[in-house]
Amino acid sequence: MLMFPQINPVALQLGPLSIHWYGLTYLAAFGLFLLTAHMRLKHQPYAAITGPGAWSAKDVEDMLFLGVLGVVAGGRIGYCLFYKPMYYATHPLEIFFVWQGGMSFHGGLLGVIVSQWWFARSRGKPFWQVMDFVAPCVPLGLAAGRVGNFINGELWGRAADPLLPWAMVFPQSGSMVARHPSQVYQFLLEGVLLFVLLWLYARRQRKQAQVSAVFLIGYGIFRFIAEFFREPDAHLGLLSLGMSMGQWLCVPMVLAGMGLWLWANGRAQVGRP
Repeated sequence: MLMFPQINPVALQLGPLSIHWYGLTYLAAFGLFLLTAHMRLKHQPYAAITGPGAWSAKDVEDMLFLGVLGVVAGGRIGYCLFYKPMYYATHPLEIFFVWQGGMSFHGGLLGVIVSQWWFARSRGKPFWQVMDFVAPCVPLGLAAGRVGNFINGELWGRAADPLLPWAMVFPQSGSMVARHPSQVYQFLLEGVLLFVLLWLYARRQRKQAQVSAVFLIGYGIFRFIAEFFREPDAHLGLLSLGMSMGQWLCVPMVLAGMGLWLWANGRAQVGRP
């Protein structure tokens, strides 16, 4: 079995200023969004839209700015509500202590949805057209975040067979038990594989909301699978039916995606407002 390499979470120290790898992975995520979003501008139906509703590089920058606000606010609030509601109900000021850690993907997703609704409303663009634009640009950013989780030695996996070639000991877990490197699993599933599948699906014109629906279904399924190998949160453990909180949050996500796809499939329009 492998030993976690004990990577210094601080990438660069400049006097009192510490630049952490985790922060750099967030910057990488934003950079990957900009790169893929500019490529999306060349895809249909966005490249064909002209006039007041035309898409531009400025739109991409504004979407990213609002998306970052949505991720941070939604991710933090979601963590407080989904994972430690009683604690933060009695310590409300600590909700703002983001430097202490604690972010939820599902909360961040809700934050992004709200931020992009605001963008669509302010620019007079159809909401689902905006969400379908964003969806394929997200997974690589999620992959970058999982790299940060691995470097920090956090969110380690459940106990694994020591004979598993890639089983890894995470001393941060407080034991020398061989574990699944679940951060790597999530990097590959929710990040790389979801990106490839979604990017290929979105290359062809689809009915509005179908690309968003596939994102919800794909992420929900891949995260649900990865949770079987990820150590549940210590203060929650496994919940009903032996499922983790992450899995329970994925269930409505997948159902919503399926319902959204069927709803979109019943519409006559393809890609355009």
